[in-house]
Amino acid sequence: MPQSQPYYLQGSPMAIRLNNIIGWLARHGFSLMGSAELSVRGRKSGQMQRIPVNPHTHDGAQYLVSARGHSQWVRNMRSAGQGELKVGRKVRRFTAAELPDDEKLLVLRTYLERWGWEVNQYFKGVTAKSSDEELLAAAPDHPVFRITVTG
Repeated sequence: MPQSQPYYLQGSPMAIRLNNIIGWLARHGFSLMGSAELSVRGRKSGQMQRIPVNPHTHDGAQYLVSARGHSQWVRNMRSAGQGELKVGRKVRRFTAAELPDDEKLLVLRTYLERWGWEVNQYFKGVTAKSSDEELLAAAPDHPVFRITVTG
């Protein structure tokens, strides 16, 4: 039975507080295991929206994975097609291209190997050790963007 709404898991109050702390740390130059603060222009407000993310590198390319699903930053990224990653004063501007579901398999697997300890709860039982079929079945719920640094 198809879903009526795209998958999205709202953060708990504790998760939101932790995200705020991680974002604050990134803005002030402290990256936790590679985390950064993503800024992307809001599709309705036009204002830059900020959220901490875990940039992921696979096969020499960089990706942003939305563990929680089709979030606001994902919708804004689809509209804007670009953003910034910031750690302290270092700002990396990039363009973004969303991957189709059939190209996400290895990116999701390596992302879960690296960040599973933090994000497995959002993948409904799918882990880095899940079968290819299970990962591909989860792919529509987890947008992935290939990012290309432009400056």
